[in-house]
Amino acid sequence: MMNSTKNSLTNPDKFEEAFAKNTVIVFFGIMINTINGILVVTFFKNSIFHDDPRYILYIHLVINDMLMIFTSVTLYVLTYAWPFVNVSVCCILLLIGSTTYKNTPLNLAGMAIERYIAICKPLHHPQICTVHRTYIFIYFIWTVGVAPSVTDIIIVIATKPLSVFMSFIFCYPLSIFNTKYHEALTTAVQVIYMSFVWIVLIFTYIRVLLTAKKAAVDSSAKKAQSTILLHGIQLLLCMLSYLTPVLDMILIPFFPAHRTKITFFNYLLTNIIPRLLSPLIYGIRDHKFLKHMKGYFSCRLIFVKVRPK
Repeated sequence: MMNSTKNSLTNPDKFEEAFAKNTVIVFFGIMINTINGILVVTFFKNSIFHDDPRYILYIHLVINDMLMIFTSVTLYVLTYAWPFVNVSVCCILLLIGSTTYKNTPLNLAGMAIERYIAICKPLHHPQICTVHRTYIFIYFIWTVGVAPSVTDIIIVIATKPLSVFMSFIFCYPLSIFNTKYHEALTTAVQVIYMSFVWIVLIFTYIRVLLTAKKAAVDSSAKKAQSTILLHGIQLLLCMLSYLTPVLDMILIPFFPAHRTKITFFNYLLTNIIPRLLSPLIYGIRDHKFLKHMKGYFSCRLIFVKVRPK
């Protein structure tokens, strides 16, 4: 996304093209957040979900995605409407965007562990996966997720004059976080995060798979197996954003005249579209959630006319 926004400044689009791109991005952002908003309303309007760690983690993932989409779309639109942003404001936007981005893999890992415990250790599940511990885990996710971003800002404070926070820049990470320390931190965080999450997903999937084979008639084990597999697919889609600069480097030299179009489509396909998967995994695939969602919103569409006697 940041390469896309940078190129929009170095290679400005015509008004019609810029308007079309922003319209598409805003449309998808509103659509995804509207769908996610329906899921959030369904969760909070039905107390049956409030005591289930599985759904608590899921709705946290949805809310996290909503924040990330909002921040990402805001940054994209700003590059056209107001390209130079105060460094302090930019740091806040980047902190929110980076933190919510890092929260997603950890949340997926937590959901996979919860399914593993539910299937492989069902007798211990009520004691281990309590609502209180679920919220503690969510606090842990945010603490771990925000730590690298806060560290980035601390490095800026330590290596640059404080007056830099009063200046205006083009808001993307390398405009601010461009020291060798930032590069080393980013690499280390990405390797540690993704390695941990993939180990968790592979371990839980194999254990649930073995359990499903032992209990051939246990449909819940097979469903959990499919769910964890979908988490892996979702993580792969989230990791597509790492391919954005690679795709830009590969395609742009062959089509230099279409640089901004390439970066736009790369951003759309690797950062925005994958976020449609989250509501599909539970909101539509999960029959319990879908039932309550249909029940709640269908009631809102029925108008009862009361006639006076």
